[in-house]
Amino acid sequence: MADIILESTLTCPLCGHVKTEIMPTDACQWFYDCEGCHAVLKPKPGDCCVFCSYGTVPCPPIQEHGRGHCC
Repeated sequence: MADIILESTLTCPLCGHVKTEIMPTDACQWFYDCEGCHAVLKPKPGDCCVFCSYGTVPCPPIQEHGRGHCC
């Protein structure tokens, strides 16, 4: 099994602000405050967290178990 990646780069769909964050391993992150435009990002329909929707790397549970196995 591959190592879990804990760093993901989020891109705001509203203003394009980009920031690399460390993903939590014990919970999904449903909200993210964009530092660029101060919008509160929420997951897209069908995604479990903001990292799966706007990040370069999906959240740790998805990496480990695949889609449908999130928090």
